[in-house]
Amino acid sequence: MTTRARNLHFPAAELEARRRATVAAMEREGVFALLMFRQESMYWLTGYDTFGYVHFQCMVLTADGRLVLLTRSADRLQAAFTSIVEDVRIWVDREGATPERDLADILRELGLSGKTLGVEYEAYGLTAAKGKRLDAALEGDFRLVDQSGLISALRAVKSPAELAYVRRAAELGDAALAAAEARAAPGVFEGDILADMHGAIARGGGDDPANEFIIGSGPGALMCRYYSGRRTLSADDLLTLEFAGVYRHYHAALMRTFVIGHLDPRIAAMHAAVVDALHAAEAALVPGRPIGEVFDAHARVVDAAGFQHARLNACGYSLGTTFAPNWMDWPMFYTGQSYEARPGNVFFIHIILFDAREGLAMSLARTSHVGERGAEPLSVASLDLVRR
Repeated sequence: MTTRARNLHFPAAELEARRRATVAAMEREGVFALLMFRQESMYWLTGYDTFGYVHFQCMVLTADGRLVLLTRSADRLQAAFTSIVEDVRIWVDREGATPERDLADILRELGLSGKTLGVEYEAYGLTAAKGKRLDAALEGDFRLVDQSGLISALRAVKSPAELAYVRRAAELGDAALAAAEARAAPGVFEGDILADMHGAIARGGGDDPANEFIIGSGPGALMCRYYSGRRTLSADDLLTLEFAGVYRHYHAALMRTFVIGHLDPRIAAMHAAVVDALHAAEAALVPGRPIGEVFDAHARVVDAAGFQHARLNACGYSLGTTFAPNWMDWPMFYTGQSYEARPGNVFFIHIILFDAREGLAMSLARTSHVGERGAEPLSVASLDLVRR
């Protein structure tokens, strides 16, 4: 008899510790089971790695530590190959399928009738329509409470094994930045820059990112979202890049605005401001302090330099193992954010100035691990202005 092959990235002892921590959090919240719809939760807890969450899929964790996955037939082997879950149930694809009712039957089988259950309602796979069907199927037999943040709070603090993957992701991010710097020049097609960046990560054993790399030049340099349509860099141009090194789904993001050709003195002033603001924000990322202070520190510097009109209302967020459609994780930097930084956090701090009135852009960002004394940047790339 052969042993089942598994593609696991963490030892069994670490996954078991995560399960115990989750069960303890469930006990504190008074829930007898957690219904997981967030792919990040499933991966973190069991290793389960898929994009099947775009369909109805639920992983159940009971208070006694039992795990049951309800999914489609396409993910049966995926669960066996990538996770520690042994009990996998399949709902059948057919016209009028009701996987929510299949889930209700499983919950009754587990002895959870009449119990309080936590639900990850804030999940990309659990659309509003699916959520309504879920509530209707479980109404009367179970008491449902929103526990979307239960595992997210645990995931925000990374273990040493997770941090090793984050550091590798940061190395791949630096490799992608170096590839972009080597390729960017007047007359170069944006698509070639993207290809080199993705190639550097793939050749390093990395993964696809949880959202598209952001690239924009000309008017698109003032965008911090991906959009379709590539252009060729002009003789005098700005090129904005926001991207991430990714390893085992762990992200380490970077952001830069390159100057192509002539350096406008206004751009030089914006760059000086974002460098100072990044250093101030990193200095404010201290264990035990509310992370809203990180935003406030960046805002003070940017505003004093005369760029309040060009900044955003948030300046970064937590990073970790995330799945499409985006790599942003909880919590985020904005004024008044009460979450207190703690060792093991990983944060992406971005300083973004988009001056729509003048058509000017400047951005600078990197990912830091929170150590015992404060922020420890993971990228070794220079913060100097990139000119090509």
